Amino acid sequence: YYMDYMKSVANLKAVMDEKKQKKAKASITPIQKAVRYGMAAAVILIASVLGVLNMNTSGDLSVSPVDQIGLDVVRSAEGISGEVTNDVIRRAIRLATEGDVQQAISILQDELEVTEDPQLTADLALSLGSIQYNNGNYDASLENFEKVVRQDNVDLLTLEKGYWFLGNTYFQLERMEEAEVAFRNAYDLNGAYSRVAKTYMDALGNVGVTASE
Repeated sequence: YYMDYMKSVANLKAVMDEKKQKKAKASITPIQKAVRYGMAAAVILIASVLGVLNMNTSGDLSVSPVDQIGLDVVRSAEGISGEVTNDVIRRAIRLATEGDVQQAISILQDELEVTEDPQLTADLALSLGSIQYNNGNYDASLENFEKVVRQDNVDLLTLEKGYWFLGNTYFQLERMEEAEVAFRNAYDLNGAYSRVAKTYMDALGNVGVTASE
């Protein structure tokens, strides 16, 4: 009799434990489902956000290369900035603004061949490259802007212009990584062109056109 009693107690306990387990499963299942649905929704939301970001960063650039480089022309009796002191550069600017572009290029090239002064070389190359750029001859202007930034002992503004114009020329030629480097160099000089150079540098970086450092 005692053994039968113990078996009955054991069976009753087993039945009660089974009911408890079923009840626990029934109460946990909705929570698990909710968690799973929540995780799935989060994945979808993240994927949607990433999709929007990809659309924003893979679209058109927010900046474009400058169409024309302004020569040192002002409204004065001669029409040329007083900051331009070299007679050859003044004459070349006047010729270019009057439409005689080839003559302007020719006299600047002749002067570049004979000068040995780094600052004058940079000034001549900057003017020559600007005239060539404005006439769509980007390969030739590239050589002259590179010549500007290679010079030693030139003033900060000349060097800044050299890098800024160099970046725009690379941009015109769709050499984006080199354009980003030139804009970065202009920005690092922390002068008059620093802010605009950073805008271009950031725009190129935002579409994944970041040069290796």
